[in-house]
Amino acid sequence: MEIKNCVLTDTNEILSLYEAAKNLQTQRKMVVWPSFEKSFIENEINEERQWKIIIDNVIVCNWTIAFEDKEIWGDKDKNDSIYIHRICNNPNFRGNRYIDKIVEWSIQYAKRKGKRFIRLDTLGNNTKLIEHYTLAGFIFLGMLRLTDTATLPRHYQDEPNCCFFEVDLQADMKSNS
Repeated sequence: MEIKNCVLTDTNEILSLYEAAKNLQTQRKMVVWPSFEKSFIENEINEERQWKIIIDNVIVCNWTIAFEDKEIWGDKDKNDSIYIHRICNNPNFRGNRYIDKIVEWSIQYAKRKGKRFIRLDTLGNNTKLIEHYTLAGFIFLGMLRLTDTATLPRHYQDEPNCCFFEVDLQADMKSNS
């Protein structure tokens, strides 16, 4: 198992994974991601913000990161976090808790970048995802209704109730002292 930056030749596979995720979201009556433009994904790859877990040359999971997320996190965004978005599992590899590997990787990555927090959000009151992320080490900070979603992707406008999660690396260090 390897964790690496995505490369441009991964774009079509990433888009396929997103389509599979959208199908699963539809089946489970969850908030459904919008379609993302190929150029949008390529831009994230060029900025080295798309990541993947590879097993035997297959992308089994991918996600993207951001270094700011003021539209969602507001005043909490103080240039001290990495934000994880669009975690997407290959349908043939679901159930392997890749979130645990992402959290392990994120902790090391955030420390190298001098960040204090690892944050993510999810839309709607999805109790299974809340449990999934808290089991992986995220603290559930609660749910808030986003009030200014105009610049966010469409699914934030369709469902503005947002669940917030974080790992505080300083709290983690204190508990290990």
